This record gives sequence, C-alpha cells and structure tokens, in this order.
Amino acid sequence: MMQISESYNQKNSLYNAMNRFIGAVNNMDQTVMLPSMLRDVPLDDAEDVKADGSAYFHDGDMYSSYLLLKSIRNHMEWGILQSDEWRGGQAELPQASPPDSEDDNLEKQFHFHLTGLHAVLSKLTLKADTLTSRYKEEVGCRN
Repeated sequence: MMQISESYNQKNSLYNAMNRFIGAVNNMDQTVMLPSMLRDVPLDDAEDVKADGSAYFHDGDMYSSYLLLKSIRNHMEWGILQSDEWRGGQAELPQASPPDSEDDNLEKQFHFHLTGLHAVLSKLTLKADTLTSRYKEEVGCRN
C-alpha cells in the first residue's frame, strides 16, 4: 500500500476540507454541552466581520448556526437521500446551474462545483470554530 504524505495539494483536497469541517463540527458538538444556552446569542463577534465591514454569517443566533452545522455534517456523513427518506421523500434536491452545462465540458463543470464546495466547506469550518470559541467565552472556560 502506498504511503500518502500530506503535500500542499493534498492539504487543499476536497477530502481534507470535508474532514476539517466534520472535525470542527464534532469538536463543536463535544464542546457545547447545553445547546439551549445558544438561543438568542448573536453570532456577530468581531472575528466574524470581514475587512469591508460585512459579516460572514447572517443566519441569526448561535443556536440556529449550531443546528445548521450539525445538519450539514449529517448530510455529508449519511447522504442527502437519507434525510429525504425520513422526511417522507417530499423534499426535492436543488438543481445547480453551472456556467456551461454542455455535456462535452464535464471537466469545467466539475471544477466549478469543486471550487464552490471547497469555498463553502471552508466557511462552514470557520463558522463551527467560531461558534465553539464563542460558546467557551459564554460559559467562561477558555483554553
């Protein structure tokens, strides 16, 4: 079996981005002992603000972010169809529209979606890490 060293390219692979996200959400889940404490606590700390003054996350309180991150992790680990099945199969999967939907340009479509997925996973990982840090501040246990 070939031994894999983590080169620069592997560090930025989709697989590693997914593992970083799942690890960050698992860490968040293990840290947050009382999710109800997150209700009505805004996730708008100074570290959540970009250089232009806009916020990274616009989805309400820390509790809704906590639930969103756990839901996304579950979809990644168990698949989207699994959750659709327990909803009674009523949910439909959204159809993405890449810039060029010609079948002969599959590589371009793949790179478009891969780039987007990698960017989203990076933002979600940052969100999970931020939520974990904010929770620690709220309960007064800083490492």
